[in-house]
Amino acid sequence: MAKRVLLFLLVNFLVMMTISVILSVLGVKPYLTRYGLDIKSLAVFCLVWGMLGAFISLGLSRIIAKWSMGVQVIDPQSTNPNEQRLVQTVYQLAQSAGLRDMPEVGVYQSPELNAFATGPTKSRSLVAVSSGLLQSMNRDEIEGVLGHEITHIANGDMVTMTLLQGIINAFVMFLSRVLAYVIASALRGEKSDRGVSYGVNYLLTFVLQIVFMILGSMVVAWFSRYREYRADAGGALIAGRQKMVSALQALQRNYDVVDPNPRPAIQSMQISGHGGFMKFFSSHPPLEERIRRLQEAA
Repeated sequence: MAKRVLLFLLVNFLVMMTISVILSVLGVKPYLTRYGLDIKSLAVFCLVWGMLGAFISLGLSRIIAKWSMGVQVIDPQSTNPNEQRLVQTVYQLAQSAGLRDMPEVGVYQSPELNAFATGPTKSRSLVAVSSGLLQSMNRDEIEGVLGHEITHIANGDMVTMTLLQGIINAFVMFLSRVLAYVIASALRGEKSDRGVSYGVNYLLTFVLQIVFMILGSMVVAWFSRYREYRADAGGALIAGRQKMVSALQALQRNYDVVDPNPRPAIQSMQISGHGGFMKFFSSHPPLEERIRRLQEAA
């Protein structure tokens, strides 16, 4: 726990310092002045904070995943037959998907049947699977899961999702501040007490940013679900459709197996999802829908 807290604080400090330096180099001045709202400064401020923050997180994604999930990277030269089989399966699927550089392969301890892929680029990627998945699935099912994750890497999904998240972040920051300023100015009217107006402005910005973040997260989640369907189709192509279907069915059978120490920050990378109303905020579609689409496509 202490290591995770330290990592969280370190990453956020790095992001804040980097963005502050860049804003200073660009000469971006405070967007809220005594003369009103400086739209140009606000736009640059929001774009830098929104996009750069997302890309710094992407750049550190492999390191964060390893530290927070406790991923043990497998040496490609390992003599352990199980480790060697896992690495070779990933490499074969990666070659079938057209990847030039092989991803790192790792295992993390968790009773959940799950896996994820992450990394800033196709050449610096990581595929990790849980110990629960390796213990509960057969070879064909594991190959289906790995095909899904390799397809994420081949499609460049990590970068695409980062771009989308950065744009959403920038719009959320920009719209919340503009709307908050307009409302605060209307409420102030002809009053000369700008201190009251600034206080109301900051409060409105806080509330509106939460509202827009919720709406924005629904957009990001919808696009993520679309990418999951594509990863399923890609997994079916390089691993075999029946193996992909079998993998999803195995996940469905073991859906109630959960990690007693969940790590929510990594959930968006994993292969299982939720149904019901929460599907609108879930990065993954319901398993039954994914299975149905694969079977109908066959």
